[in-house]
Amino acid sequence: MIALTDDKGRLVWVSAVRPGRTSEITACRHDGLTAHLRAAGLGAIADLGFVGLDDSGPDADPAVITGYKAARNKPLTRGQKLSNRALAAVRAPVEHGFAHLKNWRVLGKVRTDPKWATALVRALLVLTNREVAR
Repeated sequence: MIALTDDKGRLVWVSAVRPGRTSEITACRHDGLTAHLRAAGLGAIADLGFVGLDDSGPDADPAVITGYKAARNKPLTRGQKLSNRALAAVRAPVEHGFAHLKNWRVLGKVRTDPKWATALVRALLVLTNREVAR
Protein backbone atom coordinates (compact mmCIF):
# COMPACT_ATOMS: atom_id res chain seq x y z
CA MET A 1 0.00 0.00 0.00
CA ILE A 2 1.24 3.46 -0.90
CA ALA A 3 -0.07 6.56 0.85
CA LEU A 4 0.27 10.26 0.12
CA THR A 5 0.06 13.04 2.68
CA ASP A 6 0.06 16.78 2.49
CA ASP A 7 2.93 18.84 3.89
CA LYS A 8 1.37 18.81 7.37
CA GLY A 9 1.17 15.01 7.49
CA ARG A 10 -2.59 14.65 6.88
CA LEU A 11 -3.32 11.55 4.83
CA VAL A 12 -4.74 12.42 1.43
CA TRP A 13 -4.72 9.19 -0.60
CA VAL A 14 -3.97 5.50 -0.27
CA SER A 15 -3.41 3.12 -3.15
CA ALA A 16 -5.00 -0.23 -3.66
CA VAL A 17 -3.61 -2.90 -1.38
CA ARG A 18 -1.23 -5.32 -3.05
CA PRO A 19 0.14 -8.66 -1.80
CA GLY A 20 2.94 -8.27 0.74
CA ARG A 21 5.57 -9.50 -1.71
CA THR A 22 5.02 -6.43 -3.95
CA SER A 23 7.67 -3.77 -3.44
CA GLU A 24 6.65 -0.15 -2.98
CA ILE A 25 8.35 1.04 -6.15
CA THR A 26 6.65 -1.71 -8.20
CA ALA A 27 3.26 -0.71 -6.78
CA CYS A 28 3.91 2.93 -7.72
CA ARG A 29 4.88 1.99 -11.24
CA HIS A 30 1.82 -0.25 -11.58
CA ASP A 31 -0.46 2.60 -10.42
CA GLY A 32 1.29 5.13 -12.68
CA LEU A 33 1.87 7.41 -9.70
CA THR A 34 4.40 9.72 -11.37
CA ALA A 35 2.09 10.28 -14.36
CA HIS A 36 -0.81 11.12 -12.03
CA LEU A 37 1.34 13.53 -10.03
CA ARG A 38 2.53 15.30 -13.18
CA ALA A 39 -1.01 15.51 -14.56
CA ALA A 40 -2.15 17.17 -11.32
CA GLY A 41 0.87 19.48 -11.29
CA LEU A 42 2.07 17.98 -8.01
CA GLY A 43 5.27 16.48 -6.71
CA ALA A 44 6.22 14.16 -3.90
CA ILE A 45 9.11 13.69 -1.53
CA ALA A 46 9.86 10.03 -0.90
CA ASP A 47 12.30 7.94 1.11
CA LEU A 48 15.28 6.06 -0.30
CA GLY A 49 13.11 3.06 -1.19
CA PHE A 50 11.82 5.05 -4.15
CA VAL A 51 15.15 6.00 -5.74
CA GLY A 52 14.78 5.45 -9.48
CA LEU A 53 10.99 5.70 -9.53
CA ASP A 54 10.93 8.97 -11.43
CA ASP A 55 12.81 8.14 -14.61
CA SER A 56 11.87 11.33 -16.43
CA GLY A 57 14.34 13.07 -18.68
CA PRO A 58 16.97 15.48 -17.33
CA ASP A 59 15.00 18.54 -18.53
CA ALA A 60 11.69 17.54 -16.91
CA ASP A 61 10.69 18.67 -13.45
CA PRO A 62 10.81 15.67 -11.11
CA ALA A 63 7.52 14.30 -9.83
CA VAL A 64 9.23 12.37 -7.03
CA ILE A 65 12.23 13.70 -5.14
CA THR A 66 14.36 11.27 -3.16
CA GLY A 67 17.60 11.49 -1.29
CA TYR A 68 20.94 10.02 -2.20
CA LYS A 69 22.14 6.48 -1.49
CA ALA A 70 25.76 5.73 -0.75
CA ALA A 71 27.40 2.99 -2.76
CA ARG A 72 29.83 0.51 -1.29
CA ASN A 73 32.83 2.13 -3.00
CA LYS A 74 31.47 5.69 -3.26
CA PRO A 75 30.50 7.51 -0.04
CA LEU A 76 28.14 10.48 -0.07
CA THR A 77 29.57 13.94 -0.54
CA ARG A 78 28.97 16.64 2.05
CA GLY A 79 26.35 18.26 -0.21
CA GLN A 80 24.48 14.98 -0.64
CA LYS A 81 24.45 14.44 3.14
CA LEU A 82 23.07 17.96 3.67
CA SER A 83 20.42 17.32 1.02
CA ASN A 84 19.40 14.07 2.72
CA ARG A 85 19.17 15.87 6.06
CA ALA A 86 16.96 18.61 4.57
CA LEU A 87 14.65 16.03 2.98
CA ALA A 88 14.42 14.13 6.26
CA ALA A 89 13.33 17.30 8.05
CA VAL A 90 10.57 17.87 5.49
CA ARG A 91 9.46 14.24 5.70
CA ALA A 92 9.12 14.16 9.51
CA PRO A 93 5.47 15.39 9.60
CA VAL A 94 4.64 12.95 6.80
CA GLU A 95 5.89 10.03 8.88
CA HIS A 96 3.50 11.14 11.64
CA GLY A 97 0.62 10.81 9.17
CA PHE A 98 1.65 7.23 8.39
CA ALA A 99 1.96 6.51 12.10
CA HIS A 100 -1.63 7.64 12.67
CA LEU A 101 -2.82 5.14 10.07
CA LYS A 102 -0.68 2.36 11.55
CA ASN A 103 -2.31 2.90 14.96
CA TRP A 104 -5.22 0.77 13.74
CA ARG A 105 -4.23 -2.65 15.08
CA VAL A 106 -6.46 -4.43 12.59
CA LEU A 107 -3.99 -3.56 9.81
CA GLY A 108 -1.43 -5.90 11.36
CA LYS A 109 -3.93 -8.75 11.32
CA VAL A 110 -5.41 -8.46 7.84
CA ARG A 111 -5.23 -11.79 6.00
CA THR A 112 -7.81 -11.37 3.28
CA ASP A 113 -8.25 -10.65 -0.40
CA PRO A 114 -6.48 -7.37 -1.36
CA LYS A 115 -9.80 -6.05 -2.74
CA TRP A 116 -11.40 -6.25 0.72
CA ALA A 117 -8.25 -4.96 2.40
CA THR A 118 -8.32 -1.92 0.11
CA ALA A 119 -11.87 -1.07 1.22
CA LEU A 120 -10.81 -1.47 4.85
CA VAL A 121 -7.73 0.75 4.48
CA ARG A 122 -9.69 3.48 2.70
CA ALA A 123 -12.33 3.42 5.44
CA LEU A 124 -9.58 3.69 8.05
CA LEU A 125 -8.14 6.63 6.10
CA VAL A 126 -11.43 8.50 6.57
CA LEU A 127 -11.62 7.56 10.25
CA THR A 128 -7.98 8.51 10.82
CA ASN A 129 -8.45 11.95 9.27
CA ARG A 130 -11.57 12.46 11.39
CA GLU A 131 -9.76 11.46 14.60
CA VAL A 132 -6.68 13.59 13.88
CA ALA A 133 -8.83 16.64 13.05
CA ARG A 134 -10.49 16.58 16.50
